[in-house]
Amino acid sequence: MSLTRRLLKVLGIYRFYLWWLRREIKNGSIPSHVGIILDGNRRWAYKHGYPPWLGHRFGAEKVEEVLKWCLNLGVKTVTLYAFSTENFKRTPHEVEELFKLFEEKLFKLLSSREIHDYHVRVKFIGSLELVPEKLRRLVEEIEAKTINYEEHWLNIALAYGGRREIVDAVRKIAKLVKDGSLKPEEINEELLQKFLYTAHLPNPEPDLIIRTSGEERLSGFLLWQSAYSELCFLEVYWPEFREIDLLRAIRVYQNRQRRFGR
Repeated sequence: MSLTRRLLKVLGIYRFYLWWLRREIKNGSIPSHVGIILDGNRRWAYKHGYPPWLGHRFGAEKVEEVLKWCLNLGVKTVTLYAFSTENFKRTPHEVEELFKLFEEKLFKLLSSREIHDYHVRVKFIGSLELVPEKLRRLVEEIEAKTINYEEHWLNIALAYGGRREIVDAVRKIAKLVKDGSLKPEEINEELLQKFLYTAHLPNPEPDLIIRTSGEERLSGFLLWQSAYSELCFLEVYWPEFREIDLLRAIRVYQNRQRRFGR
């Protein structure tokens, strides 16, 4: 069999599997909120002999595809773990290249047709005071332009740490107690949730969290909000993530019984 015929056969199998997966999940429960840990960009780059920031570039382009797939499926909220507070420990050159890439992609996001057609509110969560001022101004502009949208939500975790988020919330609550506007006995889970970075969301707790690259941990991602999230770890680097990987993760979610401790 020629190389061309073998490629066509593989492509035909992929298309059939994609069609079958779409058919399988369409009548099931689609997760309202999907969190994604975008892992494996650097390892994908090393695997192909590229510098690490090129892996991040391919990964950023993959994000655009995946967001369209989620919109088409009817997912209401997507939260992306793009850059953690721990990522600042990487080499200064890699961090600088990453922030340049963020600027480029966020500038493109400003004029994205899908964002406005689907009325997607874009919100950045994290310690944004740690990112460069130019990037911070771009973040503020995007948030301002989409603040009145309420059909879909895109959250981008930038300079984000789950422990830091909880500490920030506790500090705000402690200040209210100190000022006398809140009694200690009034503090409960519902109150703390109102001080988390995700307080703006109608559904702050992800139904499904996907992590690529084969690593099986949350690495500080939405530690409070993920208490009852279904977790799906995939053996694929983020730049290689395909639509069938997303559909397989949703099928896994649909096959699980969500009891929430009951």
